[in-house]
Amino acid sequence: MTTLSVRIPDPLARKIEIAAKEAERPKSFIIQKAVEAYLDDYADLQIALDRLRDPSDEIISGKELRSSLGL
Repeated sequence: MTTLSVRIPDPLARKIEIAAKEAERPKSFIIQKAVEAYLDDYADLQIALDRLRDPSDEIISGKELRSSLGL
């Protein structure tokens, strides 16, 4: 495990402290989960952008999507 030091604004630090108390977890746990969620979302965004920029990736309409799903 690696230790990192970061500086964050006081209002954000208070929110982390509140979340940690409510979850009965250490602040480091709350921060770790938040970073994991951010990185997962960021990876999903990058995949979506890559697909959007790929001219060989077919784009279908919402209507076509619903139809293919039987909706």
